[in-house]
Amino acid sequence: MTTTGSPVSAPPVKQGGAAPRHKHVPSSREDRRRARRSRWYQRDVKWSPYGFVAPFFLFFGAFSLFPLLYTGWASLHKVSLTAPTDMEWAGLHNFTRLLEDDFFWNALRNTFSIGIISTVPQLLIALGLAHLLNYKLRGATFYRVAMLAPYATSVAAATLVFVVLFGRDYGMINWFLGFVGFDPVNWHEGMTSHFAISAIVIWRWTGYNTLIYLAAMQAVPKDLYESAALDGASRWQQFVHVTIPALRPTILFTVVVSTIGATQLFGEPLLFNPGGGANGGPAHQYQTLGLYLYEQGWVNLHLGRASAIAWMMFLILVLIALVNWLISRGMQKRELGRKTARRRS
Repeated sequence: MTTTGSPVSAPPVKQGGAAPRHKHVPSSREDRRRARRSRWYQRDVKWSPYGFVAPFFLFFGAFSLFPLLYTGWASLHKVSLTAPTDMEWAGLHNFTRLLEDDFFWNALRNTFSIGIISTVPQLLIALGLAHLLNYKLRGATFYRVAMLAPYATSVAAATLVFVVLFGRDYGMINWFLGFVGFDPVNWHEGMTSHFAISAIVIWRWTGYNTLIYLAAMQAVPKDLYESAALDGASRWQQFVHVTIPALRPTILFTVVVSTIGATQLFGEPLLFNPGGGANGGPAHQYQTLGLYLYEQGWVNLHLGRASAIAWMMFLILVLIALVNWLISRGMQKRELGRKTARRRS
């Protein structure tokens, strides 16, 4: 007995309804496109950060790393500025001759003297001004802009004004000293020239450091001051025991930056004696390392010796930075030890 099979009919479509949609199966071309996009996305996520920082490293290599290495290479050769491509191997002769030169040690002493005289008062004044500006004062924005005005003034303009102020015969400083009964001072001789040049540096950079300290002070939580006030601490005690400890990293930063600036001091002592050249006075009394480098390289045309001076300055800065780092590390360890002792007690 055979049965005749009837064809399977499609499911009935409801009246007014739409026919069922078949599931779309992507083609192999679309799969390839999606895979390609996924690979491009992964590459973009992986390599884009390197592309963003690449311009910095390109500029750093071209304008910092290459000059540093080339200067080190030139310091090992006898080379004149008139023929910079004609190099004669000299080894460490430029460095040994530099260490035997009395003018180098004189410039080093002058650099450290002016650096200390200008850096210490500058940072102390900046810290005090930042503490005052941290209070709610009328015209606070005006005072902040005024603090930055000396920094925006060119070195040449500021130095020429101070040259007039420190003039021996007609300077306003000597006029004031004579008015109160003191004899006039020759501000271009001996240590007095260091104080005069330091005054220019202090005037130019105090406002810059003030704003840095002010930004750091505004980041200190107000709860610390409120807790100190509840414990009976005065304004001065709050400043010493709350503000200063919170500003230690910022203070270390300004000390390092100011030290670097003092080591590279050039414009102020050069323009302090208009027409006197790079000798820093007739007795080299305020010739800094920057002036000594300029004199050897661009006046005496000894490019190899000037390169050796530049590398000596670089090594001095590295040594100073290392000392600052060790001091900072020691302070952090002592602070951590104090906190641990307080918790145990």
